[in-house]
Amino acid sequence: MIYESSRDLSTVATVERETVERIVRDIVRHNFSFGESRLAAAELELVVSVSARHVHLTDQDVETLFGPGHTLTPAKDLYQDGFFAAEETVMIVGPRRRMLPNVRVLGPTRSHSQVELAFTDGISLGIDLPVRASGKIESTPGCVLVGPAGVVELAEGVIRAERHVHMSMAVARHYGVKNGDRMNLRIESTCSVLFEDLLVRADETSKLEVHIDTDEGNAADLDHATNVKLNKQGSVCQCQSH
Repeated sequence: MIYESSRDLSTVATVERETVERIVRDIVRHNFSFGESRLAAAELELVVSVSARHVHLTDQDVETLFGPGHTLTPAKDLYQDGFFAAEETVMIVGPRRRMLPNVRVLGPTRSHSQVELAFTDGISLGIDLPVRASGKIESTPGCVLVGPAGVVELAEGVIRAERHVHMSMAVARHYGVKNGDRMNLRIESTCSVLFEDLLVRADETSKLEVHIDTDEGNAADLDHATNVKLNKQGSVCQCQSH
């Protein structure tokens, strides 16, 4: 009789434990779903930006081009926090004295000066532009920068920046990608285009934003896009707002 009572108590304990585990699982699922919804509302709105020709400068090159003690003057904040288009512009001079005037400087300053151009800009300057990730300037062509106070001759640093997508680590997990992976972007418009192999640049603070250059934006008629879709290579497209 005592044995039977012990078995009954064990059965009750088992039932209660299963009930508790089910409740815990429900709570975890609820909280996870809530977190995903909050992430979707706050961070999953996709922005596709055309990155027009621009220049990044070191502090020293800023002073050479614009005068001793000069610092960049923010004119317009960019979509990514802490970055801005400056009031300052420079002239870019390529081989055989071909020039692009009034090219915007972006801030803040960097450890190495770098010029980012579109393919057609390279043709205008007579420079065969290599496609590189920003900052990867080893063995790239150079140019001359002309400012109101001086001239800087860059031995290297002129690139066509490869198309890429900025995102936070949380958004990267949502898409199932990590920093350095590749994604695809489809732009639906009167001239719909699929851009492959976007470089993922994930960190703790970046907002979800694709950067393409002016040639790519024009080819896709981005100004009249009706939808954009970003997806991990080999997966079904996930639609986002433009």
